[in-house]
Amino acid sequence: MAIPTIDPADVGATGLAWLLLSYGYILCYASNLISEGSDLLLLVPSLAGLVGGVVLPFLGAVPDGTIMLFSGLGDIEKAQETLSVGVGALAGSTIMLLTVPWALSVYQGRVDFDDDNDMEPNYKQPKLTKSTFSDTGVALSNEVNQGAKMMMLTTLPYFLIQIPAFFLSGDRETVSEGEKYWAMAGFVVCISFFILYLYTQVKMSNDTIHKMRRIAVIKDTLKKGAVSLRGALREEVINLEKKATKRRASMGTISEGTPLTDGGGVHHRHQQPSTEISELLKGILGEAFRAYDIDGDGNLNMKEFKIFLTDFHESINDDTVTEVFTEFDSDNSGTIEFDEFIAACYVLITKQSNEKNDVVENSRHAPVHSRRATAIMSENLLDDEEDDEDEEEVPEDLTALSPEDQQRAIIRRAFSMLIVGTGIVLIFSDPMVEVLSEIAARGNIPPFYVSFILAPVAANASEVIASQYYASKKTRKTITVALTALEGAASMNNTFCLSIFMGLIYFRGLAWQFSAETLAIVLVQLVMYIYAQRSKMSTATGFVVLSFFPLSVILVALLEYCGLD
Repeated sequence: MAIPTIDPADVGATGLAWLLLSYGYILCYASNLISEGSDLLLLVPSLAGLVGGVVLPFLGAVPDGTIMLFSGLGDIEKAQETLSVGVGALAGSTIMLLTVPWALSVYQGRVDFDDDNDMEPNYKQPKLTKSTFSDTGVALSNEVNQGAKMMMLTTLPYFLIQIPAFFLSGDRETVSEGEKYWAMAGFVVCISFFILYLYTQVKMSNDTIHKMRRIAVIKDTLKKGAVSLRGALREEVINLEKKATKRRASMGTISEGTPLTDGGGVHHRHQQPSTEISELLKGILGEAFRAYDIDGDGNLNMKEFKIFLTDFHESINDDTVTEVFTEFDSDNSGTIEFDEFIAACYVLITKQSNEKNDVVENSRHAPVHSRRATAIMSENLLDDEEDDEDEEEVPEDLTALSPEDQQRAIIRRAFSMLIVGTGIVLIFSDPMVEVLSEIAARGNIPPFYVSFILAPVAANASEVIASQYYASKKTRKTITVALTALEGAASMNNTFCLSIFMGLIYFRGLAWQFSAETLAIVLVQLVMYIYAQRSKMSTATGFVVLSFFPLSVILVALLEYCGLD
């Protein structure tokens, strides 16, 4: 039984605008659900590599891909007309991601160019003192260079389908028949590049960029109080500790009584976390240490340490906390410095509870004033920038669970969000295509231009928001995360999304008559590839990049005026 929808042709101008806003909001909400569900899975170490390499790129392209799929379904003659909506969504999404959020990321992440260092970006404090756009900008790392190369490589299928499209003319059946086997070749190449892209992402799942995204997700989740400290980090730390133990064993340097094998007893001072674990905890808890260091002396006393644990939903026995704190207070000053704080957290994170329900009972009876401390310190906690958004209510059903149960609950919640988000996209993409087609018909505007402008707003909101979040941190690594994510989204459009069109042409007998649109898509990616091979980008150049979005629309119109289909 089909889900009833409102026919856009039966409503007036106000009703059509309402449908556009409603469907756009719903698709944007679904896109964010998919994004947030994928991010939650990054909290599960056993799935993090698969999620970062496969799930995130694939599901990020689902909203765009679904709009494109539905644009080519239905009655064959009508589908040929509405296919323009899908092509507009493809072109709009690809070009928008490489221009608007890219330029905004450069603006948000800009730092001074150092006059004394060959005008290279300066990522040391103070980072931004200059006001001119030509004297500020961002660094373009090797990862950004490589991402642009992959993006450019994946444009090959456009050339395959354009070879016959340039020379064929006539009705739909004639053009479709001539393009059929070229479309199949393009489909095979798209799928091959899609698999290659996912493979490279999985291979790089442990590189700096992927780790930074995981750390950002963990920090944000802890800040919101969605999980406890051990719920977020215990499994990850244990996995890293096992790897470190294997390395020590292979080198014959393993010692007895590691934190994972001493039965949860007191850890001795010489049992420090490995370098990898220490870097992970410092990256996540560095801002927290500074936030709870109330007097700013670079140390935490016992009271501050206990408040930190309570706010992070760790209701550990007072005697155990005192014992661990004293163990790492090496000079008996009554305080612990940052490295000692990290080591103490490592011990408590890997500590096994003596009774299975200790965490549940203790968390449920934690003092109310302690739970509220997170909100009080939220402006500084786990974030370099002020956050004006209200803190989410702490979901007690997760924080009250043991670390192992929290991990299982995270998986259930994440998959629920992914299923619901994907379901919403599947339901509302077809009505959105009909609305965009109706707007084009009433305005006597080609459907391509309508979907070029409007479709990316609904389908790509999560990518835009995420890129701005990372860029605003103003570090070399975070701007790399922001820009490589945008390049990756373009690569997914070139592979997964374009394969949908190749399939529609081959299996449904539709015609690819979008030469002007194809040239605009490829040209923008070529220009961005050239820019990305540099070592830096100025803010002024970022504004030039921003202009490519409206200029690409003008280019398509000009090419069509000159006779290209």
